[in-house]
Amino acid sequence: MQLSENLSPPEGETIDPTSRLLAASERLMAEAARRFPIAGDPHSRAYWMEAMINQAPDYFFFKDRDSRFLLANRAVISDLYKETDLTGRTDFDLFPPELAQQFFEIEQEIMRSGEPMLDMEEKIPDGRGGLKCLLTSKLPMRNEQGEIVGIIGVARDITERKRQEQLHLGQAELLKMIAVGAPLKDVFTALIHLIEGQIADVTGSVLLLDPEENCLRHVAAPNLDPNCFTRIDGIPIGPAVGSCGTAMWRGEPVFVADIETDPLWEGYRDLAVPYGFRSCWSAPIHSYQGQVLGSLGLYGRTPGLPSTTCQKLLGMATHIAGIAIERKQAEDRIQFVAHHDVLTGLPNRSMLDERISSAIEAADDANGTIAVAFIDLDNFKLVNDSLGHHAGDELLKTVSRRMLDKLRPEDSLVRLGGDEFVVLLTGPRRRGEQLSVRLESIRKAIADPVLLEGHSVQVTCSMGVALYPGHGRNATELLANADLAMYRSKEIGRDALQFFTAEMASSAHEKLRYQEELRRAIAREEFVLHYQPQMDLKTGHIFAVEALIRWNHPERGLLMPGDFISFAEDTGLIGQIGDWTLRAACRQNKAWRDAGLPPVVVSVNVSARQFQEPEWVERVASALRKSGLEARYLELELTESVIMADVQQAVALMHRLEALGVHLAIDDFGTGYSSLSALKRFPVDRLKIDRSFVQDLPDDPDDAAIARAIISLAHTLQLKVIAEGVETREQLEFLRGAGCDEIQGYYLSKPVRAEGIETLLRIPNI
Repeated sequence: MQLSENLSPPEGETIDPTSRLLAASERLMAEAARRFPIAGDPHSRAYWMEAMINQAPDYFFFKDRDSRFLLANRAVISDLYKETDLTGRTDFDLFPPELAQQFFEIEQEIMRSGEPMLDMEEKIPDGRGGLKCLLTSKLPMRNEQGEIVGIIGVARDITERKRQEQLHLGQAELLKMIAVGAPLKDVFTALIHLIEGQIADVTGSVLLLDPEENCLRHVAAPNLDPNCFTRIDGIPIGPAVGSCGTAMWRGEPVFVADIETDPLWEGYRDLAVPYGFRSCWSAPIHSYQGQVLGSLGLYGRTPGLPSTTCQKLLGMATHIAGIAIERKQAEDRIQFVAHHDVLTGLPNRSMLDERISSAIEAADDANGTIAVAFIDLDNFKLVNDSLGHHAGDELLKTVSRRMLDKLRPEDSLVRLGGDEFVVLLTGPRRRGEQLSVRLESIRKAIADPVLLEGHSVQVTCSMGVALYPGHGRNATELLANADLAMYRSKEIGRDALQFFTAEMASSAHEKLRYQEELRRAIAREEFVLHYQPQMDLKTGHIFAVEALIRWNHPERGLLMPGDFISFAEDTGLIGQIGDWTLRAACRQNKAWRDAGLPPVVVSVNVSARQFQEPEWVERVASALRKSGLEARYLELELTESVIMADVQQAVALMHRLEALGVHLAIDDFGTGYSSLSALKRFPVDRLKIDRSFVQDLPDDPDDAAIARAIISLAHTLQLKVIAEGVETREQLEFLRGAGCDEIQGYYLSKPVRAEGIETLLRIPNI
């Protein structure tokens, strides 16, 4: 129809606009009635209003002052209530009393106040036994005199939108749980609840694949009968082991429509049918590389196959489950490496002090004793040099197994590194047993020949022993004295066992003399700083330098930190040395800034003693203030052990440092014992991968996996990662490919004096 033709008057006549519009409307309605005939008077405006409302997908209704339905469109009647006529009925005829009362009170308030209530979210039964979520607006209805005579209601079905919102929120919460290191069972329980909330009448479970036993391991099934999943645990996977065991076996989804008839469930029906389950849909959980890690299963109480929506949800759920499992495996691996020697699987130094301290407490309670034996293999370097490092590694593993065979369950064997071990013998001795006999049996077991690369190799050991309480009152003293005794074994020709004696303690006098020299060095400021640059892998620019202290000894020349820092820590002088380092580094960086050089951050290591002193933050602020250096150009490096000694105090202190504006970094990451989930509490900017994980890259698969895991987890927590000890191009390229942000090491530059840094900073790109 052409509206303009119908509105044109005959020549010489005029028609007012309202008349023209009414005439056009009538003709339009007549034409619509002709094309789309429906019951009723096609020339009635009420007819068209009713037709329009009935065609709308949204819900429209009118109620009188008593909240009785006067009129409802077709969607309300057929879709929402499943009634043929609502006229004269109230919500009390249709809903539970509590819900009906809620609707009644809202509507009465609208009519009392005359104010509408817009965009209310309501959940109501949908006539099919389910719930619909509606976005409802209710407005007062007035007559021609302006009196409120009822309610006009308009509602839109937002059930699917709310379902999607809940799904997205649930996914975000799951990823957050994974990022902060929540237990796998908690993650999977939340995942199952999310899926069960999305799909009606299903019950979920997550099973993991035990790679050693090749069997099912139950993890989470919050709404399954405990007896059911207890019986599932330990069942070997196979080509016909229900849905989950088969899905793991095939590595692909397995959807069983009817458990009672499907051959995959033959022999396993009693695990599901007695609990009312008739269908089971399972999808395998894969790693990023495609390895099967487990399965997620959904049990239904009616036969049938999953809908397309259900299959998509299963895919989403198994993807998230795979992320959670791999993240946990990476964390476990890092934690294991942090506390154990990768080669032998033995506990490492980080666990030794704790085990000795526990043994001392037990000995005190039982009025007993413990023995700490320090063991060093004789001429181990000769094996490495002649047969290669692979043969040396095999020798270390063989020797470790032999020593373990000689120990009791309550004893401990620790590898300190290289060819050094510590044996901790605890518990009561058997009647007539001599400690020296037990220790000699260990020494002789080490000396038995070992076949390596077709060669029969025999290594001996030098062993030094300290006893508690006679040779030391704590782990430090016992280890130091056992170490002294071991060196005595070396001195007398090796392949020997020596107990600590008072004569060996004479070396304490030498230590006292050294302590006095160090005190004089502090007073005379005999120290000097060298600086090692740090490079951004993306830009190639030097953005920071680490300040490294040297002792310019008047007699022995330039001493490295390893020659005196440990001693300074033991004697309590490290705090004064650390404060000098901080002040000197700040002054030097300000001098570079004043010289117009490109800005860099100077990184300073923080000792445990400094970090534990309550006024230390004020000393940092004082060093910045006196030097004139802006806080953003100073970074403080903290080790994991320093932070984890007292987490609550460390967090508070770190926030105070953050408030100053300085940067914070965790040094030697991976060698301590921090919980990865605790990292989110620390206001740090960077993690520094310890050089021990870098030196064998990219050839060592364990170190490569650890480095990738640290980088991935750090980025998840929005932290930068810097690798120290980078010495080769191959190491750099591996780290670049793994996503590492920054590097430091001899490949870039050895530590140099301040003048050397000035030269490097004038180079646009390294």
